[in-house]
Amino acid sequence: MTEKTNVQNYFYYLATAVVIIAGIKASSEIVIILLLSIFIASILSAFLKVLENKKVPKFIAYVILLFVLTIITLLLGYMVNSSLASFSANLPTYESQIKSSIIKIISYIESFGFAVDKEQILKALNFSYFFNFTTGLLGNISAVFSKALLVFIGIAFILSETKLLEKKLKVIFKSDHNRLANFKLFSQNLQKYFIVKTFTSFLTGFFIFIALMFFDIEYPILWAIIGFLFNFVPVIGSIVAAIPAVLLSLITGNFEITIWLILVYMVINITISNVLEPKFMGKELGLSPMVIFFSLIFWGWILGIVGMFLAVPITMTLKIAFESTNNTKWIGVLLSDLSAKGRRH
Repeated sequence: MTEKTNVQNYFYYLATAVVIIAGIKASSEIVIILLLSIFIASILSAFLKVLENKKVPKFIAYVILLFVLTIITLLLGYMVNSSLASFSANLPTYESQIKSSIIKIISYIESFGFAVDKEQILKALNFSYFFNFTTGLLGNISAVFSKALLVFIGIAFILSETKLLEKKLKVIFKSDHNRLANFKLFSQNLQKYFIVKTFTSFLTGFFIFIALMFFDIEYPILWAIIGFLFNFVPVIGSIVAAIPAVLLSLITGNFEITIWLILVYMVINITISNVLEPKFMGKELGLSPMVIFFSLIFWGWILGIVGMFLAVPITMTLKIAFESTNNTKWIGVLLSDLSAKGRRH
């Protein structure tokens, strides 16, 4: 009878999960604003504490942070939109230049006596798809910036109630000090993740900008911003961010520069992702690499491009929640990277 009850419970949990996921997907626009507000506020709250520790009045520190956030958002939005408009206007020129370069390569191959079907190769390469993909990608980022006002208001409210939230948590967990300690530890790890990720993403964007300026690639600021943003996306982010700049380099017909640019992108991303991030971040996340990859697909499907940016922190939040109760602890273990725990202990 107990086994039958357990099976029924599992089906109940599965049905509940399906309903919740469907609800989140249906209300994704609202959920995105909420999640962005929470996670950006978690970064800014660390700087708010730093300013308060330096004896800056809370209200003044609050105003300074919101002012800086506003300036950064406006600058990023302006640079992305202006560069995107120029890039979109030049798309037909870029496409014809690439086709011209490919035709030259084919003609060179044909000079050795090889028969090559130019039409089939150009059709197979389909550069229009890559450019449409790029403009669609940038359009999604522009759409995120268009919701900046609502996110900004959400951040302002969350930061204003930081102290009140701490008092509420003490009331909620007053009889369970372990849970309060675990929640604080989780909050610190989440905050640490975003601060480290923001810092390493800034370094990624900065070095990409320097490299693109050195190789004289058009729109270096735009591709640097893309590199900064997509460093938040695990596994495929760095690859996607490199595609537009590499294609533009290919248009010039200088294949040596294109190869060097690909190598520079690889060095930047491998150095920052495999050396700097583990050094600063440690193993607190404890998520399995497989879980990170599939969470990227899952949250990307539910919340779109923003879901890809927030896949790791959302999954980490769920992992902590599952580990907090005995009935769901096994799910938390499945999500964990036990090899990292073994090395840590």
